[in-house]
Amino acid sequence: MGTTYGMLLKVPVSVNYHFTRRCNKACGFCFHTATTSHIEDLPRQKQALQLLARAGMRKINFAGGEPFLYPKQLGAMVDYCKRELRLESVSIVTNGSKVTESFLRQHGANLDILAVSCDSFNEATNTAIGRGSGDQVAQLYRVAAWCRAHGVRFKLNTVVNRLNAGEDMNAHVAALRPFRWKCFQVLLVRGENDDPAGATLRNAHKFTISDAEFEGFCERHRGQEGLVPEPNRLMAKSYLILDEYLRFLDRTGRQPSEPILEVGVERALESVYWDEDAFVERGGLYDWAKPAGETEGCGGGKELYW
Repeated sequence: MGTTYGMLLKVPVSVNYHFTRRCNKACGFCFHTATTSHIEDLPRQKQALQLLARAGMRKINFAGGEPFLYPKQLGAMVDYCKRELRLESVSIVTNGSKVTESFLRQHGANLDILAVSCDSFNEATNTAIGRGSGDQVAQLYRVAAWCRAHGVRFKLNTVVNRLNAGEDMNAHVAALRPFRWKCFQVLLVRGENDDPAGATLRNAHKFTISDAEFEGFCERHRGQEGLVPEPNRLMAKSYLILDEYLRFLDRTGRQPSEPILEVGVERALESVYWDEDAFVERGGLYDWAKPAGETEGCGGGKELYW
C-alpha cells in the first residue's frame, strides 16, 4: 500500500542525495538528467544533512549525475556524515570513470559502500548505451580492487535493458565479488526520459524490456550471491530522493517539495508520495554498514582477473 512519506513512517531512514545532475556520460535511459548545472555550496549541504540526521536518517547515498565530478565536495560530505553525524551507512553511486585510489585512500575509512554502475562487459554495448569509453570494464576491475584495499564494500549496479538483456555476466560478476548486485529493470521516469518526441533529454523507450525479459536475465544469474532484482513495480516510487536544490522529489508527477532548509524535513516529507511496501520489498533495509575493522570491502584477498 502506498503512503505519504511522513504519515506512517516518521523518519527518512535512507536518503538518496542527487547533489548534481552533471555527468560525463550520456546513458540513453538516464532517469536523472542534466537539466540544470546547479549545485549547493558545502555549508548549505552540511546544514541539510544535519537536518536529515536529526530527523532520523541512518543511511545517506550520494548520487548524481556523476558525484565524482566534485571530488573535494563529495569527500567533505562523506567525512562529515560519518565523523560528525555518525550515520550508520555512507555510500556513493558512480559510473566509476572518475574514481581514484587516492580518494578511497583519503576517505575510505568513512565510506561504507561504493556502488559502481556497469551495464555490460562488452565495450561495444557500453558505447551503444552511452556509457562507453573503451576502458569501462578495466576501470571497473581497478575500482573493485581499490575498494578491497581500502576497506570499502563494493557494490555493482546494472540496468537491464534492450541492449544487454541477453548477456551472460556470470563470469565477470563472480570475479568481481560484489557484496550486493542490484539489477534494475530500465525505468521510464516522467519528465526525465519518457518523451520520444524530444521534450526530455533522454528517450528510454527504445531501451525498455518486458517483465518476462527482465525475469529471464535475473534467472540466468540466479546463482550469483548478492543478486537483488528490482523490477519496475518496486523501483518507481520506493526511493526517497533529495535533489540538487535540497528538495524531495515526487515520482507521481507532482511538484517537488519545498527545500528542506526553508520548511524543514517533516513538512517537506508531507508532500512526497513514498511506497512503503515497495521500499521494504525491494530490500531497502539491509546490512548497509561495513563491519568494524573491515579492511577487505570487496571480500577475500585474491586478485581480480578478467
